[in-house]
Amino acid sequence: MAEGTMDTRPPEGLKADAIGFVDALVIGLNATSPAYSLAAAIGPVVALVGVYAPGVMLASFVPMLLIASAFYYLNKVDQDCGTTFSWVTRAMGPWAGWLGGWAITMTGVLVIGSLADVAVTFALLAFGLDSWADNEFVRQLLTVLLIIVMTAVCVIGTEVSARVQNVLILAQVACLLAFAVVALYRVYADTGTLDSVDPAFSWLNPFGAGGADLTAALLLGVFIYWGWESAVNLTEEVENSATAPGEAGVWSTVILLVTYVSVAYAVVAYAGPAFLSENAAEEEFIFALLADEAMGGWDWVVLLAVSTSGLASTQTTIIPASRTALSMARRQALPAPFGHISPRFRTPDVSTWWVAGIAIAWYLVVRQISENALFDSLTALSLLIAFYYALTGIACAVYYRRHLTESLHNFLLIGLGPLVGAGLLVWLLVESISDMSDPANSYSGVSWFGLGPPLVIGIGITLAGVVLMVVWRLMAPAFWSERPEVADPELVHGDKES
Repeated sequence: MAEGTMDTRPPEGLKADAIGFVDALVIGLNATSPAYSLAAAIGPVVALVGVYAPGVMLASFVPMLLIASAFYYLNKVDQDCGTTFSWVTRAMGPWAGWLGGWAITMTGVLVIGSLADVAVTFALLAFGLDSWADNEFVRQLLTVLLIIVMTAVCVIGTEVSARVQNVLILAQVACLLAFAVVALYRVYADTGTLDSVDPAFSWLNPFGAGGADLTAALLLGVFIYWGWESAVNLTEEVENSATAPGEAGVWSTVILLVTYVSVAYAVVAYAGPAFLSENAAEEEFIFALLADEAMGGWDWVVLLAVSTSGLASTQTTIIPASRTALSMARRQALPAPFGHISPRFRTPDVSTWWVAGIAIAWYLVVRQISENALFDSLTALSLLIAFYYALTGIACAVYYRRHLTESLHNFLLIGLGPLVGAGLLVWLLVESISDMSDPANSYSGVSWFGLGPPLVIGIGITLAGVVLMVVWRLMAPAFWSERPEVADPELVHGDKES
């Protein structure tokens, strides 16, 4: 193999050509949990920037598209299910690569329990089982059972996972569109029950609000786009693996942009900024309130959309974490058992169950502290997300450094674009740290070591990763002998297969 293209995959790896482009696209979309993400973010965003919420959705899309471009071009020359871990290792060395892989794995651990909890809660509400939804024991039991079931689906096979996801995305999008159409119709028909306002193009101006509130809103905006790279984590299992997974990631961000801006318009127009600001603290339950207001007896449609969103994302969030662990294990960056692949299903069974088990333990422990503590752990996600996305953007420019001046296309899309995206995310990362340092800005409102709980959680996870990395470096030093590489010219110019 030429420099920069070392094949680390075992002879019997993941099941090749298991799914197609559309399946990968759907999984990328579902991994972002669009209905839940909108439900969780729209209230706080409007409370910060008012009617300019659609503009924030538009502005947050920019760094996501630029980083999606980095994923596309890196996947083109290295189809490794470890994505950021593999690419950063090749471009910048094993230490940075290991930390990137750790960040991806831990985002899954932090969020899987919350997503499953949302799926269970909104399903119970949709079916009128409100008393069950209010019962903590029942909710937690059903949440754990749901995680186990969705993990089993992931292990049984990528084809089964894709079929489940196809159904869930159709249900989710149909429900969201139904809500948007009904809400906008009632705005223009002047039959709404709230203080509706007519939509305006000026709402797309992301700088309409300005100031510190805009920065906070952009942080929320980046969070709701997170997850689309699950499509690229399936690169070894997708047909046309050199291009299709990366294209699925890029198109996922574009489709999310259209969905988020459309629904944001409908929500702001129907409810009005005053109602949304007053109820911002309700978080994801803002959709439950609006569904009842806008759709009356059909409110279960929107509740079901949020439930299917959480259900789908519970499954798809397991994918990047488990496959990153698999990739790390076969490069000897983690213990070998994490690299085990089921002979029957050709999926990473051991790493998948480990991710689920740790996620369940995290959910149950944090939930016992308080519901606010669980929300604080989700807020800490923004630190890890911004870190590994920015790392990927930088790695793209570094890995392709010898090819950036070959054409304007390469300079803009492979070099400058990913670097700008990384720069924006680093800026948001710094702003996040500053914001999270104040305990008053957390859900719990308490101080941990003089800092906000989300920042302490983020620092704790990072330090735990550093300690584990150093320990594994001493126990199994082989991985750390790898040296940074550059992209293979023949792969860059399409002269040979990867």
